Amino acid sequence: MLKATFPHIGNSYIPIRTLLTELGLEPVIPPPISGRTVALGTKLAPEFACYPLKINLGNYIEAIEAGAELILMAGGVGPCRFGYYGEQQREVLREAGYSIDFLVLEAPKTHPWELWDKIKHYFPRHRPHDIINAIHLAWLKADALDRFDRLANQIRPLEQTFGATTNLQADFYRALDQVYLVHDIQSTLKNYLDALNGIHLKLGITITPLKILLLGEIYMVLEPKVNFEIERTLGEMGVTVERTIYFTEWVRDHLLFSIIHPNWNKNLKLMARPYLRNFVGGHGLETIALTVKAGVNRYHGVIELAPFTCMPEIIAMQVLPRVSRELEIPVLSIIIDEHSAEAGIDTRLEAFIDMLHYQSQKRNGGKPLEVISRY
Repeated sequence: MLKATFPHIGNSYIPIRTLLTELGLEPVIPPPISGRTVALGTKLAPEFACYPLKINLGNYIEAIEAGAELILMAGGVGPCRFGYYGEQQREVLREAGYSIDFLVLEAPKTHPWELWDKIKHYFPRHRPHDIINAIHLAWLKADALDRFDRLANQIRPLEQTFGATTNLQADFYRALDQVYLVHDIQSTLKNYLDALNGIHLKLGITITPLKILLLGEIYMVLEPKVNFEIERTLGEMGVTVERTIYFTEWVRDHLLFSIIHPNWNKNLKLMARPYLRNFVGGHGLETIALTVKAGVNRYHGVIELAPFTCMPEIIAMQVLPRVSRELEIPVLSIIIDEHSAEAGIDTRLEAFIDMLHYQSQKRNGGKPLEVISRY
């Protein structure tokens, strides 16, 4: 059985493991991202390559050491360098002496039969029924993860017992990863959502958590080992986090809607137009549009995450101060690379949250908000 691997990005390894297994491949999940992962990728990657590319390379090397024979990688188009990741990573690994097949999967907009030929070549179970069943199971898992994570971000700032939400979240990930039947996936989600809703909340005071929109480059937003678990950290500070990128939404928008509904992001373009008129690749335009949305809907603040040298997010950063000023929405931009440290990130977050508390108090007529804070 062919052993296949892929890059780590958040908890997507859970549905991807199911997808590959159902299609007749043996998944090789890279070890959790560690200092060794970063060191391996940084050693091989070009110095000014995006941080995600370096992490991907580290993932691949550790997976190859575990027996991986095929690498699966998503493709892309536009100004963002992500569209060239596959070819660049293939060449870097080849020059480093790693002989391994590399399969780049892209939305079949112009040559759908090329994608079908790749599927028939690499996937033993490629009958339409097999493919539909595999995608269905993987999608159910991905949707379950996104639904749980959304609710967890609402519950965490209000929990009475510190760490209850995070511990339950880890248990849910493990349980979901071990089931492969539709009924079992659905019942696992229901049971854990019930448990999440059953977490004891702070009582006796009116709780008004700060509400922050988390946005930016997809990898930095979705991968907690790279963003220093920012969602957990903010939640434990008493902040409600609303993430703008989820795995199922990205697949739906960029792999499905981009084919059958090319103008799917029309509303985003309209929101961004006063500040940014052109597509700049990656999630740059979405960063501006959703910051506008946060300002209009009176969020307390916005946090943008970006890897060092990310061109789309750097362009967005030049525009965000104007959006912040005109819509009175505080914005914190955090650039992360292999030299970033958790202590430094936490210090910036604490200062930003303190500032938001102060501003919220001023808007509240000088009365302090009753909030939970644990830092």
